[in-house]
Amino acid sequence: MSKAHEQELVLAAQFPTPQREQWQELIAGVLRKSGRVSEELLAGSSNRTADFDGDAAEKIATKTYDDILVQPLYTRTDAAPAAGMPGLPPFVRGSRPEGVVATGWDVRQRHAFTDPASARKAVLTDLEHGVTSLWLVVGDAGLPIAALPDVLDEVYLDLAPVVLDAGADFLAAADALLEVHSDKAIPASEVRGNLGADPLGLRARTGSAQDFDGAIQLAVRVSGDFPELRTLVADALPYHQAGGSDAQELGLSIATGVAYLRALTDAGLTVEQAANQLEFRYSATADQFSTIAKFRAARRLWARVLEVSGAPSVPQRQHAVTSPVMMTRRDPWVNMLRTTLACFGAGVGGADAVTVLPFDAAIGLPDDFARRIARNTHAVLLEESKVAGVIDPAGGSYYVERLTDDLANAGWAFFQAIEAAGGLVAALDSGLVEQRLAETWAKRSRNLARRKDPLTGVSEFPDLAEKLPVREPAPAGPSGGLPQVRLAEAYEELRDLSDAQPQRPKVFLATLGPVAAHTARGTFAANLFQAGGIETPHPGATTTAAEVADAFAASGAQVACLCGTDKLYEERAADVVQALRAAGAVKILLAGKGDYDGVDGYVHIGCDVLAVLRDTLRTLGVGA
Repeated sequence: MSKAHEQELVLAAQFPTPQREQWQELIAGVLRKSGRVSEELLAGSSNRTADFDGDAAEKIATKTYDDILVQPLYTRTDAAPAAGMPGLPPFVRGSRPEGVVATGWDVRQRHAFTDPASARKAVLTDLEHGVTSLWLVVGDAGLPIAALPDVLDEVYLDLAPVVLDAGADFLAAADALLEVHSDKAIPASEVRGNLGADPLGLRARTGSAQDFDGAIQLAVRVSGDFPELRTLVADALPYHQAGGSDAQELGLSIATGVAYLRALTDAGLTVEQAANQLEFRYSATADQFSTIAKFRAARRLWARVLEVSGAPSVPQRQHAVTSPVMMTRRDPWVNMLRTTLACFGAGVGGADAVTVLPFDAAIGLPDDFARRIARNTHAVLLEESKVAGVIDPAGGSYYVERLTDDLANAGWAFFQAIEAAGGLVAALDSGLVEQRLAETWAKRSRNLARRKDPLTGVSEFPDLAEKLPVREPAPAGPSGGLPQVRLAEAYEELRDLSDAQPQRPKVFLATLGPVAAHTARGTFAANLFQAGGIETPHPGATTTAAEVADAFAASGAQVACLCGTDKLYEERAADVVQALRAAGAVKILLAGKGDYDGVDGYVHIGCDVLAVLRDTLRTLGVGA
């Protein structure tokens, strides 16, 4: 091929380079048509770009729960600090130069069985079908510690490391696991995994002091005898499960790591030895970009801690767990989609190990099918989609790099607040941590109530006829400290209340006019009421108030909701309301906004859906 010909094949050579102002003009046009920004702002101004970047940008940008402003467009002008190279400090682009291209991330399956036979069967099945490490819950909330030798009898522990979650029983569990390794004649230099001691995380979960000194002494012993084995987990899940934000997870995990680092070095370990005893655990959510940025930011923050501590070459070891908070009991199959996005985000973000919780995790102990889907989620992403086939696939994205930096700064600020309060223990004991997490959860709860944060299958598109899977209850974990929340719990409580009634509560949709006139608002209202377990019978197309009233009386409902266009409301609402009252309606709502005589309330986009549902159920004699 000639040089002249090569020069003709310039990427996108036939397309003009778009300027930021052109993007702004296109977005401004959409805002103008939607009426969200005034014509005076968007037209005729000599400082049009500045005006756009002021008022209009605020209308299309969104804020995270860490008050990070996410813009609709990022370009090279949205500068972020240099991310460095993969495998080198600050490790933003990954802990290893080669990434996980050759091996993929560690596929770590969680097992919380109390029955040793069930656990043994599930463990072997998982290992035969792609799982590369085991996360075992032992002690009061899981397997009897004495059952470890039997459960792991056929497991090649040099190939499949074990991570323990033993709560307060970590010392006994650690001794039992190390004895299993000894019985299998595995050299100490080849013992890998994590003994799972986390006295600070357990303190957060239970509200009481744990055996901190015992955990440190165990780590010192392990560091000398088992160079590849880790002892401590800096677990951010207790804070995520209490409703915390991404930056709060980061700040609290770094505070945990610093507390352990101080104690380990005070006990005689070098900073490098101490750092190698730690593994950090974070949630991965269905917000894939926030998840990607969180794992990248976490490595940067820990690298900064180790830089000033004298061990800058030790990367943070990360374990990602798909968020328990996002899992739903209702329409649980949608959880498969949520966990796929979360696993993708964790993998692209550079997590070393990833646990996908089975889709039925919020219901009870998972069955064989649910564990299979969890395993295959990894397989699809790793083998079919080749997600791990690129080193730091998010690197260079203006949006991801900017979000990583913003999240790192927010996480560091929260870490500094914890340190200023005297460290993590003092911040937990004073109530500071619980207060800050509660503030975030209150914000999120308001958005969930208004469906600004929609939950597919729960607050949006619920299925009242669904048949939920039945599962054996999972053993209760540690409690008594920080609360444990789920996004769907408020809606699911109403659904449970509805299911418990002899007859499902009803709200009659008083549809006005032809189908085309009431479909939009009728669908909206049906979706809203069904999120609370309320049936929504409707007559379809109607022409007279008497027709609507007769259908209402036949439905057996006591509450009605008018659904139609604004024009039809003006023309017919008064007559329909009067007819419905005469037919026995004790409460009449209207889908939309306005001020109509005889109407008791309004349902519309942005209204407090949970408040509407609770009030409606009370009106129907159902306690809520």
